Amino acid sequence: MEEYRFHHHQLYDRLVHHAQSMNGDGYHLRHLIRADSRMAAFSAIGGGIFFDYSRQRVDVTTMELLSALADAAAAMDQFADMATGKKVNVTENRAALHMAARSFSDVPVRVDGRDVKPDLKSVLSQIRTFSETLHRGEVTGSTGQAFRHVVVVGIGGSYLGTEFVARALEAFADKSISLEFLANVDIHNFGCIWSRIEPERTLWVVISKSYTTAETMANEDLIRRYMDANGLDPAKHLVTVTSKGSPGDQGADQGLAAFHMFDFIGGRYSVTSAVGGVPLSLYLGYERFERFLKGAEEMDRHAIEAAPTENIPLIAALLTVWNTSFLGYPQTAIIPYASPLSKLAPHVQQLNMESNGKSVNAAGQFLAEPAGTVIFGEPGTNAQHSFFQLAHQGKAVPIDFIGVLNPQYQMDEGRFKGVGHQQELWANMLAQATALAVGRESKNPAKSFSGNRPSSTIVLENLEPENVGRLLAFYEARTIYEAFIWGINPFDQFGVELGKVTAGTIRSEMAACNENSDYDFNAVDSINRKYLQMLFSGKLPG
Repeated sequence: MEEYRFHHHQLYDRLVHHAQSMNGDGYHLRHLIRADSRMAAFSAIGGGIFFDYSRQRVDVTTMELLSALADAAAAMDQFADMATGKKVNVTENRAALHMAARSFSDVPVRVDGRDVKPDLKSVLSQIRTFSETLHRGEVTGSTGQAFRHVVVVGIGGSYLGTEFVARALEAFADKSISLEFLANVDIHNFGCIWSRIEPERTLWVVISKSYTTAETMANEDLIRRYMDANGLDPAKHLVTVTSKGSPGDQGADQGLAAFHMFDFIGGRYSVTSAVGGVPLSLYLGYERFERFLKGAEEMDRHAIEAAPTENIPLIAALLTVWNTSFLGYPQTAIIPYASPLSKLAPHVQQLNMESNGKSVNAAGQFLAEPAGTVIFGEPGTNAQHSFFQLAHQGKAVPIDFIGVLNPQYQMDEGRFKGVGHQQELWANMLAQATALAVGRESKNPAKSFSGNRPSSTIVLENLEPENVGRLLAFYEARTIYEAFIWGINPFDQFGVELGKVTAGTIRSEMAACNENSDYDFNAVDSINRKYLQMLFSGKLPG
């Protein structure tokens, strides 16, 4: 173990030194990308995705050192261990088996000696049967009318991934069902949804592993109140996705059906479980959901089996570590040049930042500096007219550009300035990546662009369900590889808990004032007391 640590530290020191040398003008991207072999040497294809990192601030030495870092961390071995059911979530003594939820192979995956695949397949079968009977009109609400609205009730990982996939595949939603997301406890969220649905034709999908999440339970209570007030039986308009035996797994008196989720699949990795399976099958049809699963499975196999120099999620993860820990970029932007991917960045934001925003390693020791990167994004070309001023001349931001070769809508685009809309979109994407890398000198400092700003380009052939699955699984695998290289656990999220505990104290104060209007909020600090007084008066101070 001591030898491993020493080797690891040697690599770290060599990477620090190499990062300093990369600041020399000879390593500016405007020079690096001139090489005819640049793209061939710094790109890979696999799992149905083309990944070009020729515009990253790397050379052959960089990639050799980073590959050695992955070897020293045993990143691929850890990933394989995760896939076979070993308890890689060490702080909670759990396996991490989101990939098993979309595995169509007959190979068992055992946890504590028990194959979990039959349970996962049983849930998939239940989802298929329920969605198909609902689409045939055999499952109806309390007035006998077919369902036309589905509302996902859940927060964080209970909706973000599903929303990404639903919006990405909206072009395939032909089941005459709208899909809404009630995540926030903010009454504006509920009020807006309630204003545009027909309650008697609405199915609510309440998602919570423990069925104790404060925001979700508050929304479920409000739903039941409003359904009762409209003379509707809530149990005929509600299904749950929850863990076996939870308060949400109570049978016909509670809802039309209960679909089980498992403690070996974390919320932010749960899109391919019942969390995404129930609403996406209702919205898209089960067959399309299964195609999405099979695309994710293909990327999973690539992430496990591909050689390190061809392993796209591993390479992308090494670039994140390089950019964050050695070049000092604290953030990453995701810019898809395809509007159906508009919800990708919010999903990856939670997936990555909740997984890797850690200050201790997997052994519980404090890191020299916190891990993780700040994720944000917006589709192009919108982003160009939003924050690309900063990207070109302010703080540099490593960017994932995402291009789609064939759009979902095949239409007569006409020609404007000699090109169609899809070509115009790609002209902008390619221009932005080039301009960020090369920059431009000017005698006018305000019109000077330093360049040397790194980016990668991800290319998909289309946005069919399989490719959306591949993209989802790519970002999941990339996140996990980053964690293994940093030496952290990407499957716990204790940083989420402190705010919940603090909210409990403040909530108790509010409840006390609801019972006694003269209550003085004496259990909170003076700053929060002032805010509570404002809230209950509905007026600004003074």
